[in-house]
Amino acid sequence: MGAERSEEHSVFKDKIKKMKVCQIFKPESMPNFIIKTHQKDTLYTKPHLFILNKGMNSGKPQKEPFTNSFVVIFQNVEDCESIYFVAYSLWKTKFWHPFLVGSVIPFLRLPDFAKEFNPKASLMMQEHEEHQKNVAALKLLEQKEKQFHENINLINDLRRVILYRYSKK
Repeated sequence: MGAERSEEHSVFKDKIKKMKVCQIFKPESMPNFIIKTHQKDTLYTKPHLFILNKGMNSGKPQKEPFTNSFVVIFQNVEDCESIYFVAYSLWKTKFWHPFLVGSVIPFLRLPDFAKEFNPKASLMMQEHEEHQKNVAALKLLEQKEKQFHENINLINDLRRVILYRYSKK
């Protein structure tokens, strides 16, 4: 009987050690944030992002306020940046479409958004290393897209100048 107890005790100790190791090497925990409806002309001092809540683009994140939007407020800039790309991914994959209500202009309700966003963001950020790689790749693509649009604008400006010179002869 005593041998069984010490064996159970040993197994229990091993489980506790494994649990401690998991806690030590656990990636960053889910960022804390507050979600609320954005009020026009409200200024936010903490890092934040806006999520469009009306129309077929509901769920679209942006750094600047939308007229009809939720605001997600964070404690630090890193969390804001990280969650921005989670929200961007959800919007691009049309994750919010099943939650839209309304027949003429569909909209996303705050309770539905908060209820679905928190667990989905946690799930997406669970594999921390993969999440960081995805965020880095999305940032790079965003930067390349911006450069591409700038090049297109320069090409259009050059075309306009050449056509203007050509037509002035």
